[in-house]
Amino acid sequence: MKYKIIVLLILLSEMLLAEDLLLDVMFTNDIHGGIDRYSATFMNPEFPPMLGGGGVAASYINSVRKMSSDTRDQLLIDAGDFFQGHPVGTMTKGKAIIAYFNMIGYDLSVIGNHEYDIGEDDLKETLKDAEFPVLSCNIVKKGTNQLVDYVTPYVIVEKLGIRIGIIGVTTTDTEQMSFPANIANVDFLPAKSAVEKYVKILREDEKVDLLIVVGHMGLPYEPEPAYEYRYESGKAQEERRWGYDAQEIAHEVEGIDVFFGGHMHKGFAEPWEDPDTHTLVFQGYAYGSNIGHVILKIDKETKTLSGYEEPAIREGVLVTLFEDEFLPEPGIADSILAMQQRAEVGMDEVIGEAAIYLSRSGSGTQNLIGNLVCEAMLDYAEADFAFLNLGGIRADINAGPVTYRDVFDVMPFDNQVVMMEVDGKFLKDIIEMRVSGSRHGLRVAGVEVVINRNRENYDRVTSLLIGGKPWQADKIYKVVTTDFLLQGNAGLAMLTKIPEDKITRYEQDLREAIVEYIRKQSPVEIKIDNRWKDDDKSSKTPELMRELEKSQ
Repeated sequence: MKYKIIVLLILLSEMLLAEDLLLDVMFTNDIHGGIDRYSATFMNPEFPPMLGGGGVAASYINSVRKMSSDTRDQLLIDAGDFFQGHPVGTMTKGKAIIAYFNMIGYDLSVIGNHEYDIGEDDLKETLKDAEFPVLSCNIVKKGTNQLVDYVTPYVIVEKLGIRIGIIGVTTTDTEQMSFPANIANVDFLPAKSAVEKYVKILREDEKVDLLIVVGHMGLPYEPEPAYEYRYESGKAQEERRWGYDAQEIAHEVEGIDVFFGGHMHKGFAEPWEDPDTHTLVFQGYAYGSNIGHVILKIDKETKTLSGYEEPAIREGVLVTLFEDEFLPEPGIADSILAMQQRAEVGMDEVIGEAAIYLSRSGSGTQNLIGNLVCEAMLDYAEADFAFLNLGGIRADINAGPVTYRDVFDVMPFDNQVVMMEVDGKFLKDIIEMRVSGSRHGLRVAGVEVVINRNRENYDRVTSLLIGGKPWQADKIYKVVTTDFLLQGNAGLAMLTKIPEDKITRYEQDLREAIVEYIRKQSPVEIKIDNRWKDDDKSSKTPELMRELEKSQ
């Protein structure tokens, strides 16, 4: 009997020794200020479920922390774009979100492109409050290779006797997506070479056991077809306009165990695994709607990654923060509410009425809310033509009373209205540029344009009316857009060449122009019309041909 007990104890001891160590990694990305409670209209516009924000996230995080033991520990990380979006983030210049991160005990965050929406000086002030390291290995002082003083390239944390190196990296697309003045004193080093540099340091010099990259860059919307196109067809490099993303880093940089990404606002319930390097890439949705949670399994003996598990309460690694499923953490929920109330004074003032549901869904470049925003710009500047980039609108407006908060959700960025006087040839070139290659176009008002994408670049417009009248190549038109685009973003570098004396800067946020338009036009009823049409069989109209011949 004693012998059997001894054998059983030996077997149990061997099982315990063989048991993997468990590291719960909870991750967020692209929170955009979404620490407050809000209705998830993007899930169900008519009966939206309530998301609990930071209060519910804190409750979930603390429940995971209670599972800590000698063989189980956790990390809480964020992949950037933490504040610009919801009023509690934007109105406090991110300070409320940093306060929340401190309260719940984030281990680190990474700089995202929208962090620079408030300019570098204000960003530095906000980050001074952080009680955790802020990472990026590729943001340097202008004209140097010296990292800016508000980031660190990596951290090493020890959990369960395992040395874990964590590198942060920021998308180089920030250079194309931010106001030039806001990033005038920084450069963004190529992401791949920067990550390679620090992987080598952590692996060879620091001798870490596990290596994680947290990057404000993400997976393609369809990872498998994108991978096949990039690495099996060999065509992708010929068409590159943007910097490296998470898939490319995971495939082309050896030595990364796990990559936590963001920036794309699309979450994946399962990780994408690179077929060559076997790096696992995880990515969540945006606006604080979910928290990612993966349980990394680490072999005790080799101290290497042996696999991963998903939380038992969900299929996949993304936990949606439904308020009816999780009780909010009272202290943190109360603190968030107090910060929110201070930041949102006046946000619930009713400014007008929407006669219909103004949705972002639609066909081609047109949708109801996009048409509304462009009509508001056109009306505000009394212009001939208005245009906006496709990604500049962030929410729908429900039918019924419209509040300032509703407009803020549509246009959370502090872009200002600008008007320029240009000739018809330049106006047409704006449209042509945004439909060249694989570009998708613009939100517009004041025009009726037909596009044939089977034609050569910069010769794809086949019909063009301005204000209902045929376009004239030499006529001077008043064109209205935002200062964000005027500074050359979204590929519109041509706009930076317009002489300053041909530009009117209204010093008025586009958000305020939308509010003014809704007040004037209530009840607002916008429709899908003939302002933009894709017709790949269309031929140039005789009127367009005559004007093109005159401008030769």
